[in-house]
Amino acid sequence: MKSIFRVVSFLEGVSYLLLMSLGLYYKYALKDPSFVKMFGMPHGILFILYIISAIMLKKQMKWKNITLAIVLLASILPFGTFYIDKKYLR
Repeated sequence: MKSIFRVVSFLEGVSYLLLMSLGLYYKYALKDPSFVKMFGMPHGILFILYIISAIMLKKQMKWKNITLAIVLLASILPFGTFYIDKKYLR
């Protein structure tokens, strides 16, 4: 489960960065919302998988509630999932 979470975490982080950089640049600077639509759905699915996987991993890793809260909070911060991978999963 830990290896699956690491993959989901990495992909969620990358999709978030793509959405926030390329997606928003194309939407507001070039007036083309197609990139937001293209990156939005995969990111949403990966975000939900990240949350579910983190909750399932809590018991296996014997995390306290505060650790789970930090892991969940990291999913909404840019580069947060990469920090979680380095701090809690290696």
